[in-house]
Amino acid sequence: MDDFTVPRIFINLLMAAQWTIILSAIAFVCGGIMGFGIMLMRISPNKWLKGVSWFYVEFFQGTPLLLQLFLAFFGISVVFGLNLSPLQAATVALTGFTSAFLADIWRGAIAAVPKGQWEAASAIGFGYFKQLQLIVLPQALKLSIAPTVGFLVQVIKGTSLASIIGFTEVSRAAAQINNVTLQSLLIFSMAGLIYFILCFPLSAWSQHLEKKLTYKT
Repeated sequence: MDDFTVPRIFINLLMAAQWTIILSAIAFVCGGIMGFGIMLMRISPNKWLKGVSWFYVEFFQGTPLLLQLFLAFFGISVVFGLNLSPLQAATVALTGFTSAFLADIWRGAIAAVPKGQWEAASAIGFGYFKQLQLIVLPQALKLSIAPTVGFLVQVIKGTSLASIIGFTEVSRAAAQINNVTLQSLLIFSMAGLIYFILCFPLSAWSQHLEKKLTYKT
């Protein structure tokens, strides 16, 4: 127990925080790529694509992330015979979770673009994809920046649930150290401080972008 001084505990938690950052980055990037595809399906004129994307979004938004982590870690091994590592399972679950919410955020941004923009683009002869590419998406991008940055905070906090399937990030490292030292208040306060350091700048930036872009529109 003497080895677990306050600086040593904090350093160990910081080392675990790198995995929180790595998992968040992977989930956000992969979720963004998938989310963009899901968003295109949500706004597609094709009813079948709309239906599939609607179910996808509703499933990931309507079920707890904890359940999604269990399904990824245990379910995939049972159904497909693949034994995923905690990192791989957490990546699968968080990518699905992130893509569903980003798809909805971006769909909302597109829906906020006035219909007159679509009509004007159609009047000058642009097809559906040209309307999206040249007229609608550039405007929707500006509207979606602030909520997208804000959602990254939720992704970072969501990584804490990955500890339940054995992935060692800040929360699991804090629990492991606490099991040895029994200094719960100190250790979990440090873990909370690390999450605050990671999340507060993003929250502040999101609010700044929202005000800045609102004033410009």
